[in-house]
Amino acid sequence: MKELGRLEGKVAVITGAADGIGRAAAVLFAKEGAKLVLADLNERGLQETLDLVCRQGGKAVGQKTDVSIESEVKALIDLALQTYSQIDILCNNAGITGAIAGLEEQKEEDWRRVYGVNVLGAVFALKHVAGHMQARKKGSIVNTASVAGIRSGAGGNAYSASKAALINFTQTAACDLGADHIRVNAVCPGLIETGMTRPIFDLARERGKEEKLGSRCELRRYGRPEEVAYAILFLASDEASYITGQALPVDGGNTASLNLPGMKF
Repeated sequence: MKELGRLEGKVAVITGAADGIGRAAAVLFAKEGAKLVLADLNERGLQETLDLVCRQGGKAVGQKTDVSIESEVKALIDLALQTYSQIDILCNNAGITGAIAGLEEQKEEDWRRVYGVNVLGAVFALKHVAGHMQARKKGSIVNTASVAGIRSGAGGNAYSASKAALINFTQTAACDLGADHIRVNAVCPGLIETGMTRPIFDLARERGKEEKLGSRCELRRYGRPEEVAYAILFLASDEASYITGQALPVDGGNTASLNLPGMKF
């Protein structure tokens, strides 16, 4: 199953592993030699990911986890340490879009839920893994943000604001932990077909407009979860040993231009 063994001997915790980017990262990490601790609220999808990894020869355990609840996140980190005695990599990938509604129709509980998962989930996980990594003087943390956190037009208000907050938290955490040789980075996916974005894809296909998906980015297409997973792998690995505090867009060039493709002055 192993490819280059870039994560040989390492243990990785990945949240949001039931589908999409989280599942792609889990499969790729296992191929590169990592032992995995996987989490998601979707128990069925989580088990499917675990089965997929194990069928291909990887080692993984999983636990149903609501990352917006600190005690559940702590239990996940405890599981990783009890199972493997170490954590080298933390991928805060769990995220939700929240309701899409006009600003005046947006509800308080939706904002709180989006921030609870997209921001506090990463805060809680980093809080409970930091001491272990500091004691070992090493570790890599990769947060899944979004191009919506960089510029408007890629998501609703709550989602976009939460991803901007996650990018900023990535930077402040990198400053806090750098002296202990712990790196903190983020990936910022563009339009990727995942469980979270599937309604957009289903609607476009239903209307015969699939070719328009991703047409606003420079590569004129949408992305695949595996393409984001490879970026996460790079940032998590020792190959990125001098990179911290960065937010890497994986978006086909969408954030590279203020104009539509072919309309630059």
